Amino acid sequence: MRNWPFWVGCLAAAVIIIVYLLFFRGGPPEPVLDPVPAPDQPISPPAIEHPIEQAAEGSADAEPVLDPERPLPQLQQSDDQMKEILGRLFAEQNLGRFFLLEHIIERFVVMVDNLPRQSLPVTHRPLKKIPGSFEVEGPSDAMVIAPANYRRYAPVIGLLEKADVRQVVAVYVKLYPLFQQTYEKLGYPEGYFNDRLVEVIDHLLATPVVHDPVRVIRPKTLYLFADPALEAFSAGRKILIRTGPDNAERIKNLLRTYRQALTKTGPGNG
Repeated sequence: MRNWPFWVGCLAAAVIIIVYLLFFRGGPPEPVLDPVPAPDQPISPPAIEHPIEQAAEGSADAEPVLDPERPLPQLQQSDDQMKEILGRLFAEQNLGRFFLLEHIIERFVVMVDNLPRQSLPVTHRPLKKIPGSFEVEGPSDAMVIAPANYRRYAPVIGLLEKADVRQVVAVYVKLYPLFQQTYEKLGYPEGYFNDRLVEVIDHLLATPVVHDPVRVIRPKTLYLFADPALEAFSAGRKILIRTGPDNAERIKNLLRTYRQALTKTGPGNG
């Protein structure tokens, strides 16, 4: 319990697991976003909307899990401790079966930043494909997502629901400089990662509920939504829809809880 990195894997997983559910589609890797070029003239940095200190205040009464004497690792040397986190968090699992264990923090930050966009950089996903194949049913001209497909995601979601939110947030606060450093290196020298994380959570919470049956098509290798309006959604929203309405609501409940802990300003939308 004194090892401070133990619980940060839960916070990462609470959003990360959503990307875990996407990769039934296959296809070539998406390029990582190029850094944003520096402006010609200096501009004032945007105001911070959700300072991490708010989350620190809200998690102060959490059961102590941090060693205040243990210094932060350098970002380039953080993988070993992150592997330790995941190894303890999923002690009964084969770690290599689920996680991509290099550049873990960088993968998480890239994934979060890209969830509201049209595609995710497959080369930077933090988790491997969920076990099993994407399941559909019906004739080729009227395929729908099979209800059995949704059950593939339930065990992972259940694992996330057992996490202690206050402890997770307390460790996120401790590790926050590494997340912020990564976000700035991604091309946002004036950006604030906690604001982006909250923005992405709100984007996901606003995903509309889509009830069965959900029609899909397969013009080539990839499955697509038959409804052009759904196919035009962001990568993150399409992921939620693919998990099924019940699982999507469970994920949203997790995101609402973490949003409130990260901002102390209410449960968010959705």
